[in-house]
Amino acid sequence: MIQAPRGTFDVLPDEHARYELVEHHARRILGAAGYRRIETPTFEATELFARGVGEATDIVQKEMYTFDDGGGRSLTLRPEGTAPVCRAYIQHGMHKLPQPVKLWYLSSFYRAEAPQKGRYRQFWQVGTEAIGSEAPETDAELIVLLSELLDALGVRGTRLSLASLGTPETRAEYREELKAYLHDHEAELAPDVRARIDMNPMRAFDSTDPGTRETTRAAPKLLDRLAPEDAEHFAQVRVLLDAAGIPYELDPTLVRGLDYYTRTVFEFSSDALGAQSGVGGGGRYDRLIEQLDGPPTPASGWAAGIERMLLAAGELPVAPELVDLFVALASPQSAGAGFDLVREARRAGLQAQLELTGRSLKGQLRYADRIGARYVAILGDGSGGHASLKDMLSGEQHDTPVQNVIPTILRASRL
Repeated sequence: MIQAPRGTFDVLPDEHARYELVEHHARRILGAAGYRRIETPTFEATELFARGVGEATDIVQKEMYTFDDGGGRSLTLRPEGTAPVCRAYIQHGMHKLPQPVKLWYLSSFYRAEAPQKGRYRQFWQVGTEAIGSEAPETDAELIVLLSELLDALGVRGTRLSLASLGTPETRAEYREELKAYLHDHEAELAPDVRARIDMNPMRAFDSTDPGTRETTRAAPKLLDRLAPEDAEHFAQVRVLLDAAGIPYELDPTLVRGLDYYTRTVFEFSSDALGAQSGVGGGGRYDRLIEQLDGPPTPASGWAAGIERMLLAAGELPVAPELVDLFVALASPQSAGAGFDLVREARRAGLQAQLELTGRSLKGQLRYADRIGARYVAILGDGSGGHASLKDMLSGEQHDTPVQNVIPTILRASRL
């Protein structure tokens, strides 16, 4: 039997209702703050991610689904959302719009990584990008919005970790200092950490190896080496979060898996997820648009994994789908009249379904009850333009002209 590829999954109708709940809250919360929806193509030029995300990152080196399009062009299924949105910002001249340009997306992404609980090779994220502002208020607003989304979904046991990466220049100086420290302690590090000291030393802080974790505790920290203007920017972000009542923990070892971050970085995690606890995060990326040949443009954003948010939220109260009217057929000859009735009902704004499988009348009534139909209109070939309309809540049933079925239901719905 052919099954879904490893690391992917089907979103079945009952589960899709929970995804729609995420979309509903995202649209409500982000829309109220002036964010407008954007969607980018599922695949992009591979160069976009190599230049934007970073050649040395695990995403580019190990996790991208890259293919030749048959014409010699290398394309990649998008592994993340920020670089494509920045590409769209540049391509469509959004720098000419009033700044900042506030955008949000809800899309599928693809990474060839080992599947784990809540982590898949095809996954869904909701994300935001505020492009064109360097103000610390932008960073604080984005963090508050993600906190509100997590609260609205009932994500349990959330914790916010906060840090600053400063500028690329500061980070370059720090990288050399960190590399020297790690080389001095190579014998105490895990083999994979030793292998990438020169390429990506900051990822040492991500290691779960006990010896590496013990060694990095005494390593120099970037947060202690920020330039004065970066330190002031970070301090102002903290003041704003304190004023908003958003609790956080300073984490000088916080590392994002993408090279484009500058200054503020943050991550929300949930105790409900165990070791793989991250649910969403992001930060500032003031140089990315310029790296992609756009004008110098400050920006900030975040992304949150929908599967992980739903996993951490547990059971969500999803309202059942309404069925205002089910049209039952007492004989096959009434199918045409039933077809016309459901069409008119839908045009009137009602949720209406028609019997389609040839069940007995008793079976049709059982089905109507199972789907929660509010009313059942029973049509027969000898009805002469009449229907027997049954109120499924009260059990009352009466004959009425077919043209009165819809007005009767509409009047009842207003009571």
